[in-house]
Amino acid sequence: MNDTFDFDLDDLSPADDASAEAVERFWDEDMVLLSQHRSTPHGSHSFCLAHDQSLTWGIPGAPQLVAVVVARDLSRGTFTVETSSHATASFAQNWLVERGCPPGSILVGDGFPQPGDDLTLQIEQQVRESGTRYAFLDSYTEDIDRVETWTLVRDSRAAQAPIRVFLQDWHLDAGIYTMREGAFADVGAAQTWLDERSGPLPEPPEYDDRNGPVVRARIARMALARSFGTSELPRTGPNALRTPAAALVPRPVQGRLL
Repeated sequence: MNDTFDFDLDDLSPADDASAEAVERFWDEDMVLLSQHRSTPHGSHSFCLAHDQSLTWGIPGAPQLVAVVVARDLSRGTFTVETSSHATASFAQNWLVERGCPPGSILVGDGFPQPGDDLTLQIEQQVRESGTRYAFLDSYTEDIDRVETWTLVRDSRAAQAPIRVFLQDWHLDAGIYTMREGAFADVGAAQTWLDERSGPLPEPPEYDDRNGPVVRARIARMALARSFGTSELPRTGPNALRTPAAALVPRPVQGRLL
C-alpha cells in the first residue's frame, strides 16, 4: 500500500468480509492516493480518492479512480470500508460528498494534472455538488490512442436533452485537463456521437443565449475568487487553456493518471 495512505485502523477489526477485502486491495503498490480527508472532531470517518494504476493494463475502458469511505466504530473496535469506482474525479467526489465528505476537502492537489480552464472548474463543481441529480448510465476510460474519459448520465433536472455526456480530455505533457458537458435527446444519439465524433459536442440548452450570461457570470466569479489566491495564470476566456505552472506537472507514475 502507498505509504501516504493512513486509514488508522490499529486495534480495529473489519466488521465484515467486504471491508477486510477492501483494505487488502489498498496494500497494492499500484494504488496512488490523490486526496484524503478525515472527519472531525472524533475522526470516525475517512474519505479518500485514489488512482488504481494497474487498470491501465486491465479491462479496456474500466474506470481507474476509486473513492473510499472508512467508518470506525470505536465502541465495538470495528471498521467498515465502502468503495466505488469512477471514470472522473468529480463523480468520485460527488459519491464521497453524498456520504458526508465536505465538498471542498477532497480536491486533488498540486503534483497532479489540474483543470485547464474556468469552464472545467465550473462543470466539476456542478457535478461534485449535484447530489443525486445524475443517474449513472455508462463510462469509458481511454488511455491508448488518446487520453480521455467520458461519463454518460441522465440529468433528472433537464427539461430538454436529458442525456448528458461529461467528456474529459487530458493534456498530460502540460499537466492539465479540460471537461465539457454535452446534451442529447436519448442514449442512442449520445452513443452515436461518442462512436463517430462527427461534429462538436452539442452544448446543453442551458448554454444558449438566454442563459449564457448566467453561465458566464458563474465562471467570472470563480476566476475572481482564484485571483486572490496563489494562481496568477492568464485567462483569456471560458474556453481558453491556461498556461500551466511548473507545480502542476504530474508526478511520475507507472501508469497514466486519469
